[in-house]
Amino acid sequence: MGCLAGMTSPTTVAASPRKMPDMPRSASTTPPSRLLGIDPGLRITGFGVIDQQGSKLVYVASGCIRTHEKMALPERLGIICRGIAEIVATYSPDQASIEEVFLNKNPWSTLLLGQARGAAIGALVGAGLPVAEYGTMQIKQAVVGHGRATKDQVQHMVRRLLALPGDPSPDAADALACAIAHAHGGQGLGALSSAGRRKSGRLTSLPVSTK
Repeated sequence: MGCLAGMTSPTTVAASPRKMPDMPRSASTTPPSRLLGIDPGLRITGFGVIDQQGSKLVYVASGCIRTHEKMALPERLGIICRGIAEIVATYSPDQASIEEVFLNKNPWSTLLLGQARGAAIGALVGAGLPVAEYGTMQIKQAVVGHGRATKDQVQHMVRRLLALPGDPSPDAADALACAIAHAHGGQGLGALSSAGRRKSGRLTSLPVSTK
């Protein structure tokens, strides 16, 4: 997808928004639920936003938060936090989902990825969003139909499922795939968040697994 510059240096949030089609509304129709998917990474954190109404999924926006490898680690983590806060403020999602850390052959790379993921979760929970976590194979199974799918297959299926004019970038595609997986399997979480909104007038944060 094409990218629009979102924030000035040293932070870059690139997003690809698209005009939303009008959804028919009636007294018996519930409003769509807006889902934010996050593909965490220290260098590039992908994000994808979709609307779900019943079985219908509609693309809203996608893009990435970028940090520079020459920056100090705390500064890079701060960029991720601020970038996600801006995305939440811009698109007002109802729920969030994030990909779990996979074990890399390089322990240091796994540690850095875990810290980037922790920064992303902290930003989401700090914004009052319920957060669901999905493994890589779970996401691929939900989107492609099998857990060993390649990145190209994920991109292609995300494009088909959301009727996009072109393949999103790999990081944005992974984030959109995470949101799609949550749409397929997160109905219980959606019911809880709706109940929380009715009770308190705002989103209620759910406990986040620390595994």
